[in-house]
Amino acid sequence: MTSPNPSPAGEVSLDAQMDVAAASILVVDDHEQNLELLQAYLEDVGCRVRTARDGVEAMAEIDIEPPDLLILDVMMPRMSGFQVCRQIKASPKTRDIPVVMVTALSDVGDVERAVECGADDFLTKPVHKLELVTRAKSLLRYRLLKRQFDALSRDGRKSG
Repeated sequence: MTSPNPSPAGEVSLDAQMDVAAASILVVDDHEQNLELLQAYLEDVGCRVRTARDGVEAMAEIDIEPPDLLILDVMMPRMSGFQVCRQIKASPKTRDIPVVMVTALSDVGDVERAVECGADDFLTKPVHKLELVTRAKSLLRYRLLKRQFDALSRDGRKSG
């Protein structure tokens, strides 16, 4: 955990309490340019960013090392982002991984389908850097806080 940085009002910022450097984000997109752009944008988050080029590769990466956040393109060969999201959210091992679906599709039906698959958020292309970074940080905070809460809950049950 990083050392807390008090704000001018003497409050400790949430960013200072969270050590995102140990976190990882998996970005999945079948277009190399999109993958490189999203990866470059996410460098501002301050954690490790991994990549996969389609849904099948993403599932293999998730099996090896589940990420703390998944940025997932919708339209991909072999396995769509919808299919990946559905599988992740169906598994007790991975269901708590926040998923942001990213697509050029802006139809309301696509948003509904993403929500039905269990997506936590949805961005349309072209992705704006500030929006992506802000949402990524927010979802990582959520993920890390949930992990801390779960650990405290387990510790509480052991000592009680």
